[in-house]
Amino acid sequence: MGLVNYTLVTHFILLGIPDADGFHIILFITFLVFYLCTLLGNLLIFSAILADPRLHTPMYFFLCNLAVLDIGISSISIPKYLTILWGQSRVISLVGCMSQIFFGHFLGSTECLLYTVMAYDRYVAICHPLRYLPIMNRRVCALLAAGTWITSSFHATILTSLTFTLPYCGSNVVDYFFCDIFPVVKLACADTYVIETVTLTNIGLVPITCFLLILSSYIRIIYSVLNMYSAEGWRKAASTCTSHLVVVTLFFGPCALVYTQALPSKVLMTAVQIFGNVVTPMLNPAIYTLRNKEVKAALKKLRGGQMPAR
Repeated sequence: MGLVNYTLVTHFILLGIPDADGFHIILFITFLVFYLCTLLGNLLIFSAILADPRLHTPMYFFLCNLAVLDIGISSISIPKYLTILWGQSRVISLVGCMSQIFFGHFLGSTECLLYTVMAYDRYVAICHPLRYLPIMNRRVCALLAAGTWITSSFHATILTSLTFTLPYCGSNVVDYFFCDIFPVVKLACADTYVIETVTLTNIGLVPITCFLLILSSYIRIIYSVLNMYSAEGWRKAASTCTSHLVVVTLFFGPCALVYTQALPSKVLMTAVQIFGNVVTPMLNPAIYTLRNKEVKAALKKLRGGQMPAR
């Protein structure tokens, strides 16, 4: 067989958001404001929960994990894209591109699994209130949280390894604003059927499984709530589940929008990615704070205010 000389790719060039020419200043200001709000909001939530012993409960332990995830997810692509919008280099190293793909799928999968664990926590709290603390003890909570992170690390490692075992020897221009599997594997000079099939299967299987588990938890919760004869019980159940339902809708809604399309357009995919990486991480702290008196009280305590009487 004849040998073919290839120039292996050592870096990639990110083109940015498709069809966004002429909007660089607006995009820079928008992304910067969203990113700063994400950092501030999630750091405040994380610090308030750590500082207030009354919030050292399973629900707020998982909320701390969510705050860390939101900071991580928004930090995968936004800082690099801000440098591109500022007029700096569009070049990203091979290692940097691998990192974006790995952490994108690692943190995204962890968040999906964490929402499932949080739904189970709400199920136990409402359907088995007398056994809640024995069931959701510190050891169980730590194992559940660790399980989401460890499982997702395997998921991300498999996808990243399959992506970068392919040879990249032609164009290195990624037509996107960060490295993701499908924009990158288009540049591979080899058959991409295996990685595309595995990626579609994994990316589809994880959220569908999590969604069905969350749905089953809430079906049991609704059944228990309907059997309650106390208005106070209804109110507590609603207050404890509303925030989680909202963030779950924000997470799975865009996913459903993509997977119900036979051939989702590049515009739709970009909008979903921006919503998931930029908007949702900023909204989550506000959603968990607006209707939560305990978190509001902890935030007041954090900034030196007086704790309201209970």
